[in-house]
Amino acid sequence: MTGTPEPFTADDHRARMQRAARAAEEAGLAGVLVAPGPDLVWLTGYAPPAATERLTLLVLAAGQDPVLVVPTLEAPDAEKAVGAPALKLRDWTDGKDPYRATAPLLDASGRYGVSDNAWALHLLGLQKELPGTSYVSLSEGLPMLRAVKDSAELERLAAAGAAADATYEEILKVSFAGRRESDVAGDLADLLRHFGHEQVDFTVVGSGPNGASPHHEAGSRVIEHGDTVVLDFGGLKHGYGSDTSRTVHVGEPDAEEQRVHDIVRAAQQAACEAVRPGIACQDVDRVARAHITEAGYGDRFIHRTGHGIGVTTHEPPYMIEGEEQPLVPGMCFSVEPGIYLPGRFGVRIEDIVTVTEDGGRRLNETPREMAVVN
Repeated sequence: MTGTPEPFTADDHRARMQRAARAAEEAGLAGVLVAPGPDLVWLTGYAPPAATERLTLLVLAAGQDPVLVVPTLEAPDAEKAVGAPALKLRDWTDGKDPYRATAPLLDASGRYGVSDNAWALHLLGLQKELPGTSYVSLSEGLPMLRAVKDSAELERLAAAGAAADATYEEILKVSFAGRRESDVAGDLADLLRHFGHEQVDFTVVGSGPNGASPHHEAGSRVIEHGDTVVLDFGGLKHGYGSDTSRTVHVGEPDAEEQRVHDIVRAAQQAACEAVRPGIACQDVDRVARAHITEAGYGDRFIHRTGHGIGVTTHEPPYMIEGEEQPLVPGMCFSVEPGIYLPGRFGVRIEDIVTVTEDGGRRLNETPREMAVVN
């Protein structure tokens, strides 16, 4: 995809809110309560001030018009949101009780799905006002709410993946040996922004023994000739996420380093090839894990095989044992097996994959062989 995608419309947001209300009803919930965060942006296009402590809450329920409860001083901005024409605003002023203003919108004995990042302060305030209500997190009650992407969302995810690929191709041209991990991490962040990311979420650079820590935060260690280096980076472009990992080597790898990399690459390939509608999320994990276990490194694969991605870089569904959710066309998630040898080195290879009607399609296409860098 080139250029800027067509913006989402009020009708897009209306359809999402209706879908959420229907999903809640089908799950036996009275409705959905959405606090500021990615769910609210996805549903309405509205992103209130990040630091606000005042109650802002979207109330969705089947058979009811969507209502966004907002502080009066922030109502003018809420009215400008793309999805505002598809909902009603109810404002409350400082000095008034926001929970009393919200209570008439809720079933006094209803069970509601609540966005995961809702403040406990606000949930407790609602519960005090309506003691007969009960609540469940959206990740538990409606874990697949944002999981299936439409064509416009897939287009944005593909663009983010292409930008991450371009970043990797460029980082291979920089010097690694003699520079700090944080220097290379800075290069990755600059490149992601250069290729259109408005937000950089992470730039993992794990060199030598630091690569054995999957979420190592790039630090002051100076990268040396002979190091294996795990690169894992991503963020948001046009509001949708990228996340890719490749493992490179400073100079030629030794036989064991190459063997471990080959095992991870084969496991990742097998897991990507296993993706198709109808299989369970855990089956993707099982395929990757079985390959690594058979090669003798099962206890060194210490994390799940993947996570969903969309308006955030980590979200449901998760490719992990015990997750029986079937794959559905339009789901997007990472496939990222790894092997980590404490005190020595680590290897991880990651692509974003989307489920198609008859299989899966990678959104990252850079070479997965171990690249040799200087």
